[in-house]
Amino acid sequence: MLFGIALVVLKKDDQRMENLTIATAQFENRSGDKAYNLSVIEKMTADATAQGAQAIAFHECSITGYTFARKLDKAQMLELAEEIPDGPSIAALTEYARRYDIAILAGLFEKDKDDNLFKAYVCVDKTGIVAKHRKLHPFINPHLLPGTAYTVFDLYGWKCGILICYDNNIIENVRATTLLGAQVIFMPHVTMCTPSTRPGAGFVDPELWKDKEANALLLRQEFDGLKGRQWLMKWLPARAYDNAIYAVFANPIGMDDDQLKNGCSMIIDPYGDIIAECRSLNNELVLAEITPDKLTKAGGYRYIQARKPDLYRDIIGREHESFQKVVWL
Repeated sequence: MLFGIALVVLKKDDQRMENLTIATAQFENRSGDKAYNLSVIEKMTADATAQGAQAIAFHECSITGYTFARKLDKAQMLELAEEIPDGPSIAALTEYARRYDIAILAGLFEKDKDDNLFKAYVCVDKTGIVAKHRKLHPFINPHLLPGTAYTVFDLYGWKCGILICYDNNIIENVRATTLLGAQVIFMPHVTMCTPSTRPGAGFVDPELWKDKEANALLLRQEFDGLKGRQWLMKWLPARAYDNAIYAVFANPIGMDDDQLKNGCSMIIDPYGDIIAECRSLNNELVLAEITPDKLTKAGGYRYIQARKPDLYRDIIGREHESFQKVVWL
């Protein structure tokens, strides 16, 4: 019951919150090329600031690249990963945040002093690191350890959370982050356009990307169909709607190692409506101004107040061994 009470108090304060302008980005990263990826992040951050954004979100492992890590041994992963907050990439993000007076959210592989490896996503502002989330359900490399905690932090007077890719497919994670106070959940991904047991799923032919202008129509059909956006629309708006939160989704465009990704970075409001979305085949960012009034006007807010935890506390908390299998691996 404490979570419900805390949430009500938080929502009652919404009218004192200022509107917040957030950008979400899509770009084609290079595997293992942190210098290049950071240069793109800096350019897009500058562009976002010029357009009035106060925060910009990039995709999962946007600093390091992602899918290629499935082929790396532990020594190679340790070479790629960085300590947080003391690594050079966090220093670079902090410099960009200071230069452009904006909060930046981006992802990379993390190592600690004991050589444990994690998938991390950080929020950095001009003062340094604001928040770090370790992916709860990593799978791209067997040497990655799962995070063990939810992440909620303050950003410009808003309560924000982070859940990385597969974390968002487990609906309990989104509800728990909401109950801890999150009003905005950043959802960085590298997703879609991979094989699955789901009908219509599969890779998109990388040959199409070699001349993306000539193949633009076919690429858009593939990217928007059941391999891509149509699948995303089956569940992502529901996460925002059911929890009355803003969902900030970021996903790469173009080649990630040997897989073609479809972008579609977007911001969804508490009604489950898309209020900004990247729709080009290029590096792109979009902005949306989020407003506190929707947090309590949306139906999900009322549904959360109507919960009866006594009915299902023991059911949801029943002992269960987590089993995670990603078909395309």
